[in-house]
Amino acid sequence: MELQDAYKKKLAAQLKEWGAQIDLLEAKMENVGADIKVKHAREIQELRAKQRAASEKMEELANAGGEAWEQVKGKAETIWDDLKTGIASAHEKLK
Repeated sequence: MELQDAYKKKLAAQLKEWGAQIDLLEAKMENVGADIKVKHAREIQELRAKQRAASEKMEELANAGGEAWEQVKGKAETIWDDLKTGIASAHEKLK
C-alpha cells in the first residue's frame, strides 16, 4: 500500500505542476497577436480536457485496489504521457 500511496502522491504533484504550466501557457497567450491566440486557444482547451481526464484517473486510482489498481494505473500512465507531450508541444509552439 505504501508504494501505491507514493505513486498517487507523485501523480498528484505532477498534475499540479502541469496545471501551473498550462496557466503559464495561457498567460503567454495574452501577449501574442490575435491570429496566434485563436490558433492556440483550441490547443489550450485540449490540454485542460486532458488535465481533467488525468484528475479523474487519479480519483479512480484512489478507489481502486489489487488488480483493478494495476489496470487503472496503466490507463493513467497513458493519459499522463499524452498530457506531458501536449504541454511540451504547446511550449515549443509558443517560444
